[in-house]
Amino acid sequence: MNNLLNNALFGIMLSLFAFEVGCFVYKKTKIPVFNPLLISIAIIIGVLGLFHINFETYNKGGEFINMFLGPATVILAVPLYKQIFLLKKHAFPILVGIFVGCTVGIISIILLSHVFGLNEILIKSLAPKSVTTPIGAEISKQMQGIIPVTVVAIIISGIIGAIIGPSICKILKIKSKIAVGISLGTASHAIGTTKALELGEIEGAMSSLSIGIAGLMTVFLAPVIYTFLTKIIG
Repeated sequence: MNNLLNNALFGIMLSLFAFEVGCFVYKKTKIPVFNPLLISIAIIIGVLGLFHINFETYNKGGEFINMFLGPATVILAVPLYKQIFLLKKHAFPILVGIFVGCTVGIISIILLSHVFGLNEILIKSLAPKSVTTPIGAEISKQMQGIIPVTVVAIIISGIIGAIIGPSICKILKIKSKIAVGISLGTASHAIGTTKALELGEIEGAMSSLSIGIAGLMTVFLAPVIYTFLTKIIG
């Protein structure tokens, strides 16, 4: 048993199995709350807890999957390339929308963190919650935050965005496919983009675009906004 657990294949196979189960459940139910990533996380935590397997043992294989996160994000540029004419046609409103989304996201998390009395390190860790994990982790590192906290916040914001994002757009009667895609990508990065791709190719392309641009904007905006608001709030 120990030989099996200490093998990197254990973490890889458990991750793939959990995600496939999540995809199966979601395809059968089509209920947004049954997000494949959310289900797979629950399964992995359940297995590790049930059999008293520590995270380091699982991560011997899990880290290999994490290594492909960056390249997987880059592949999302494919639908964008197919819709490049829309980017050229609506470049200004798209960039303004992403900028506003990034700014509001950072300001809101910093203000709410102060309201709930979170300490400085946690606030820095939560500031880049809406960008893709590789970029968010690097921002957190530069701001001297706690990278694991940042990663958890990124995953949670992505899942929540994918679950409630489309419903919010419907409630607010946002019918523009470009606007829906930009909002999902800016607020909930790659996880939101998977949902945007389900809605349509245009939504997926705009969401893919938002991931990269929102990440770059947040690199510059997060430290500046944090410093500015901290001085004002005291």
